[in-house]
Amino acid sequence: MTGSGLVRAGVFTVLAAALGVSGCSTTDTFEQPVPVPDVDSTVEFKTVWSKSVGEGHDGDFLYLSPLNAGETLYAASADGELLALDAETGKLQWERDLESRIFAGVGGDRTQLYLVTREADLIALSREDGSELWRSALPMEALAAPQSNGSLVVAQTTDGRVLAFDTTNGEKRWQYDGVIPALSLRAAAEPLVGGDVVIASFSNGKLIALSADAGQPLWQYEVGQPQGRTELERLVDISGQPLVLESAVMVSGYQGKLALVDIRTGQEIWSRKASSLHSPMIGGGNIYLSSANGDVVAYRGSDRRELWLQDALSWRQLTQPAVYENYLVVGDYEGYLHVLSADDGSLVGQKSYDSDGLRVPFQRLANGNLMVFGNGGKLSVFKLRERN
Repeated sequence: MTGSGLVRAGVFTVLAAALGVSGCSTTDTFEQPVPVPDVDSTVEFKTVWSKSVGEGHDGDFLYLSPLNAGETLYAASADGELLALDAETGKLQWERDLESRIFAGVGGDRTQLYLVTREADLIALSREDGSELWRSALPMEALAAPQSNGSLVVAQTTDGRVLAFDTTNGEKRWQYDGVIPALSLRAAAEPLVGGDVVIASFSNGKLIALSADAGQPLWQYEVGQPQGRTELERLVDISGQPLVLESAVMVSGYQGKLALVDIRTGQEIWSRKASSLHSPMIGGGNIYLSSANGDVVAYRGSDRRELWLQDALSWRQLTQPAVYENYLVVGDYEGYLHVLSADDGSLVGQKSYDSDGLRVPFQRLANGNLMVFGNGGKLSVFKLRERN
């Protein structure tokens, strides 16, 4: 596991196994995932193109999400393969073997890409050909992709430190040391990096805004408050990057709440109880959330009233929902893609995709197509269409 005596794991059953190895004991029970539901599909996936990216996560519990940079996609694997692909056709533009195992990425700005190695090196690469420009040592491993505003690149380590580096030479500009609990999920939210402010999420349930120039705290907001007797009951991780909505951010946390917060002051605009390992998604004036227990929930954006709840995927460790026209698409730990009607949450489509599972969020491309990256390294772009 990770250093400094931290115990980190995936979710639920994986977390239980980690506790057993660490010598801790618990009387908590862990729910078993429901079987894959039978679906009479009225919607199908049409493959636009598909590629293989190394060995994908290569058996590690990582979140190597490809970077969607408009016309070009950049994808990395745990075994060090980095590809630049044409978003429309999937044509390979360049490929590079980094000769290092990768733990976090891909982040980027207009000119550079950023990754973190297993040895906790932050590396900057050229977007033109993948050549290495500089590398800087981090004090601990990182699971969240580094984020950049063009002049500053920020990495967040698994021990709660937020570090900012100059994008031109990798020189460290500042460091903020967060406080984290003894037990947390093996997941981390990517920091939000703006021109003036950096917003970081922590496993103690805190959302903290830091000044971009010096890393000084500006405000903090409590998404979850630890409660209960056992360390499991007290888990309140924020593991999904907050969603920016004009002058506010929407955030959700495990055993915490779904909330909208003023980005300038940290003042709560509204909140409601929720538990999720992912960011919420917005579409058609509604808010969609993959709950930690596998329920997919829709809330009306105007008053946060629950519109529907789909519980046929309980405990299947769902991904963040992706909005595709009038549908939602989620993936699960067995590698199935599930299509839900955005109107009522009914299951209207299904596809077996990657037997190694699905973990990273799906992304909509500039042309509207859906990008899916499986744990085994399969990268595909789909269109959804109604069956004839």
